[in-house]
Amino acid sequence: MNNRNKETLSVRIISVGFTCLALAVFKPLGIGEMGMMLYAHLLAIWVFGLGICYVTEALMKHIIRMPATLSKGADYIIRRNLWFQLINTPLEALLISIYLHFPMTRIGAADPLSLKGFLQVMLVIAFCSFDIGLYWRYKFRSRYLTTELEETKARSEQIQSTQVHSAPSLTLTGNTSEKVSLNIDDLLFIETVGNYVKVYHLHDNQLRTDMLRATSRQMEDELHAYPSIVRCHRAYLVNLSQVEQLTSNSGNAQLIVRHCHEAIPVSRSNVSQIRKAIGK
Repeated sequence: MNNRNKETLSVRIISVGFTCLALAVFKPLGIGEMGMMLYAHLLAIWVFGLGICYVTEALMKHIIRMPATLSKGADYIIRRNLWFQLINTPLEALLISIYLHFPMTRIGAADPLSLKGFLQVMLVIAFCSFDIGLYWRYKFRSRYLTTELEETKARSEQIQSTQVHSAPSLTLTGNTSEKVSLNIDDLLFIETVGNYVKVYHLHDNQLRTDMLRATSRQMEDELHAYPSIVRCHRAYLVNLSQVEQLTSNSGNAQLIVRHCHEAIPVSRSNVSQIRKAIGK
């Protein structure tokens, strides 16, 4: 079993286990009346639920035509996860309702096969699916952002290869006479420091920093024609084609820039802007 399959199995085991835990806590349909036998039934539900996950995977792959892959980008991953939950949730609720029908009718509790019983089970499963989805999305957030970053790089390279720039270099100007001339490919990032901006770029393959008396908004306006230059933080503009790694620690994302290995913060309010840049 390769690492990808091991990870998928662990995700399914934890997710279905959380569903069984929720059933034990909320006890829909009066399943608490089962006594100690409840835990044996929950174990059986856990096994069946695990099987339903793989049935859903097969439906996603062969019917919906959305196989599990990271190569198609973050948007594809999000859409696929949504489809998975829309299919898996009613299937699991139906399986649990059918399984609980016989022991529940023997002890005189509510029948899970009734519409009310099915909806109760469905509500618990939907609650679990929502919480589990949030957990795994946070767990793999860095991986999704890395995928988005790779998409941005690929699209930026495609744009650069298909567009013909009449002027490969540009000149950034401030509010005074200072100017910075550079090639857009050599721009690393721009940092706002008080009333000035620090322009980090390569000059003869060496890192160079120039300062201009200007605002980051002025720089953003001058660079709006270059889709690889995006705002990732209120104090930073970054050239995504010069980013070599994206890290995430305790929900705080950072971009590691080539040549200087600076860690550029990515504010949550600007993540959507980066995604818009990807969409363009």
